[in-house]
Amino acid sequence: MDAAETARRCAERMYADDVASQSLGISISDVAPGTAIASMKVRDDMLNGHGICHGGYIFTLADTAFAFACNTYEIPTVAAAADVVFVAPAHAGDRLVAEAAERLRFGRSGVYDVTVRRPMDGQVIAEVRGRSRTIQRS
Repeated sequence: MDAAETARRCAERMYADDVASQSLGISISDVAPGTAIASMKVRDDMLNGHGICHGGYIFTLADTAFAFACNTYEIPTVAAAADVVFVAPAHAGDRLVAEAAERLRFGRSGVYDVTVRRPMDGQVIAEVRGRSRTIQRS
């Protein structure tokens, strides 16, 4: 099996058990070794007191893309840390797309960048840098 097929199968297995992403309507596409794209439509129940998408949901979308990107090698991997910069607000009805890309892997660690955009106008909504850590299979 080639690396692209391995990445796709890893994503299928992971998504089947990812109740959180499924319940938020997050879908995964274009998975390849070290990369993944996740998308989500902002719902009314995701809005904060200012009438904009709560940052936690935006981060969750980015974290999901990050998780799928770093789990493309059949080695269980989790987030060790992440930093988020919110650039622009998202609103109810907006479709958001998070693109995660591996920057480097070393030992049991990795560094990934995620950009969350609103494809309708190309507006960057958030930038995330995540650090991953491989774990033992349970």
